[in-house]
Amino acid sequence: MKTHAAEIHEVFLNPGQFHFGDGNTRISTLLGSCVSITLWHPRRRIGGMCHYMLTERKRPENAALDGRFGSEAFELFLQHVEAAGTRPSEYQAKLFGGANMLSGPTGGKLEIGPRNVSHGRALLASKNIALMAEHVGGSGRRKLHFDVWSGDVWLAFPQGSDAQIRNAYG
Repeated sequence: MKTHAAEIHEVFLNPGQFHFGDGNTRISTLLGSCVSITLWHPRRRIGGMCHYMLTERKRPENAALDGRFGSEAFELFLQHVEAAGTRPSEYQAKLFGGANMLSGPTGGKLEIGPRNVSHGRALLASKNIALMAEHVGGSGRRKLHFDVWSGDVWLAFPQGSDAQIRNAYG
């Protein structure tokens, strides 16, 4: 485990952003209906996180991959996995977010969060990536910190004035 904060490369992801790094990296984000997937290679101690807002889009021809969409964020993961000389099935995944945060015009909850979660699970299953842990659904926001050197994801899930903080081990 890292002990000297100066050694750590800290990255904060806004919606639509993606980062893949090595063992000196901590990746953080804040989620509502969006979803984050963390991928971690336990032997190589490399991995990344995405923060997507919607499942997919009809991508214009020759358009760059856009991390706001789950399918395209997952493609970014696959590119980095291949560039590292590894296979998707060698990674462990954790899935977070997908809260029901948004109401539709008639006051009912939009199903964006649950669709994002279901899509993330399907993407991982399509490449035989083990889903080790998840914290999804509900109606609150989540704050995540992913320590690439250990594969640990630290989660804060505020509920009222209290916060539940735990390590999301698999």
